[in-house]
Amino acid sequence: MKPLFEDIGVRAIRKIDKRSASAKTKREQAKAFLILRRILRRETINGFLILIGVFSAAFGLKSFLLSNDFIDGGITGISLLLNAVFGFPLSWLIIVLNIPFMVMGARLISLNFMFKTAIGVLALAMVLALVEFPVMTNDKLLVSVFGGFFLGAGIGLTMRGGGVIDGTEVMAIAFSKRTGLTIGDIILIVNIIIFGFAAWLLSFETALYSILTYLSASKTVDFIIEGIEEYTGVTIISAKNEEIRLMITDTLGRGVTIYKGSRGFGKTGEKKGEVDIIYSVITRLEVAKLNAEIEKIDPAAFVIMSSIKDTKGGMIKKRVLH
Repeated sequence: MKPLFEDIGVRAIRKIDKRSASAKTKREQAKAFLILRRILRRETINGFLILIGVFSAAFGLKSFLLSNDFIDGGITGISLLLNAVFGFPLSWLIIVLNIPFMVMGARLISLNFMFKTAIGVLALAMVLALVEFPVMTNDKLLVSVFGGFFLGAGIGLTMRGGGVIDGTEVMAIAFSKRTGLTIGDIILIVNIIIFGFAAWLLSFETALYSILTYLSASKTVDFIIEGIEEYTGVTIISAKNEEIRLMITDTLGRGVTIYKGSRGFGKTGEKKGEVDIIYSVITRLEVAKLNAEIEKIDPAAFVIMSSIKDTKGGMIKKRVLH
């Protein structure tokens, strides 16, 4: 009888193992499905941003810049310059001039980036070739400002979607790794050369208006990338750190992180001992209010503020205060 009971026990254990394995597999499948759904949702949003960006850039080009022979900086500017001087089709120029930077982007950044960039560039070329846009104005100032605005919005939205429709940044990344220059320095040098040729081949006045177009486009790109709210990171060191923490969470409705630190040297000389360091992220509109509240609690508090380009996760949005 003993082997029989042993067989029954073994079979029972195997059933339990199978059930555990089945439950584990279901959990893994559910987790994989959730991850896949998040990826599809994110990529759908990215695709929509790229599509809107392409139409915005095409509208800026055809309704403002092309009809007045204005140019912009970067690869788009080179395409516009060649189109204005030699009459080459802009749609083909945008594809041909961006191909090396698509390949470069795959090597320096990722294949996903190259794929999205290729979609963005090809879509822009197709829209420029097939879609008709009305000429909005011939006023040079309006053309330079609003042409740059719509073009910059298109570039910024495409970058938000994970790609680019202008390979200048990719080129700058590549050259910055081989030289001692920063990405900003390289972009500046490239644009100086472009606008120099514009002054020589077109006219000095057109070059000046084109610089205004570039400034309008670049500021719009910054606005789109960094968002409407510019965030500020705040680090606070104070003897009344708990009161300040409660003020930030209860009055401002912002999240905080507490770092453990050690005192070193301050206005009163050398000090030793542990101290809690408060870190929070607020909008620039809340900076004045935060400073006023800190002044009430501890006028001697040491406050450090720094600009933040972008944020993700955490409690960035204000919580509801009751």
